[in-house]
Amino acid sequence: MNDVAKGPNKVLAQNRKAWHDYFIEEAFEAGIALFGTEVKSVRQGMVNLKESYASVQNGEVIVKGMHISPYEKGNVFNKDPLRERKLLMHKSEINKLIGASREKGYALVLLQVYLKGSLVKVEIAIAKGKKNYDRREDIAQRDAKRDVERALRERNKG
Repeated sequence: MNDVAKGPNKVLAQNRKAWHDYFIEEAFEAGIALFGTEVKSVRQGMVNLKESYASVQNGEVIVKGMHISPYEKGNVFNKDPLRERKLLMHKSEINKLIGASREKGYALVLLQVYLKGSLVKVEIAIAKGKKNYDRREDIAQRDAKRDVERALRERNKG
């Protein structure tokens, strides 16, 4: 079996695009309500966060667009891969998310799904969208840092 559940905090899926498209303001850890076959698929790493986001409805945080592939041995017990899933959070954290999501330019994005012990956890963040010039500036800084590191390596070799 292709189980990736080894270690205390084993990251199963990351949303790398979130770091590229948003300024991450504050991150929260949340549990997620899953069915048995979904948990088995997540443990095998069959989860995708690319188009996923969260919203607050009726005082509950709901994840939309998170794709969990059907478990191959799950037959009739498999659920819809793109169904909405509830996040399990404290009321004070939900209130922070409600306040932030009402502000213009802020979104609730999923950063990663990981195992904490035997529990499936989700890292959700309050994020502010980046403009194109912000993205270009980040790329320029990353390139400059890479050039400096390369120059230092060359200098230390010779």
